[in-house]
Amino acid sequence: MKIKKIVGKKLKAIRLKNDMTIQELAERSLVSSNMISRVERGLTIPSVEILMKLAIVFGKSINYFVEEVTTTHEIVLTAPGKRDKTVYDDDSNMVTESFTSGLRDPQFMSFYCTVAKGGTSGRRNMYHPGDELLYLIEGRLRITIAGETHVLNSGDSICFKSHLPHRWDNIGDDEARVIWTLSPFTVI
Repeated sequence: MKIKKIVGKKLKAIRLKNDMTIQELAERSLVSSNMISRVERGLTIPSVEILMKLAIVFGKSINYFVEEVTTTHEIVLTAPGKRDKTVYDDDSNMVTESFTSGLRDPQFMSFYCTVAKGGTSGRRNMYHPGDELLYLIEGRLRITIAGETHVLNSGDSICFKSHLPHRWDNIGDDEARVIWTLSPFTVI
């Protein structure tokens, strides 16, 4: 199943389960009702920022919307190339492979991310509950957190409170490879 269909199906199901109209979800998430409708119909894949806003409303991680997992386990071992993969077609030009996919009730999410040269989280800052840790395996990323800019080179790491407005850009000459770990999202 294509990622657009997976996200759309899950968003509609959880919205209806919570007896919420598209307009109510739009008001709570600050995502336009038109965008929500397009996502639910499988016409578009939301940006990482929009997916986070929607996830927060339901107290879910973004994994909830992109994984096609029917069973969960207490131990998950995956080999390279066998992890659940998500390709984001937005400005980020990012591919993520989930380390935590299939884990029963994870208290964190962790990904192996490949960010294309010039990839970006977008022009606007994002923010959400929890904590975030980035470990840059190779490449060069610029991350701005609460107006303070940091340049990460291979081997660098940074962690921060995710409620601080933040954004990132791949400023290197090649792809950036990152291990990205986030604490769970909770409803504010």
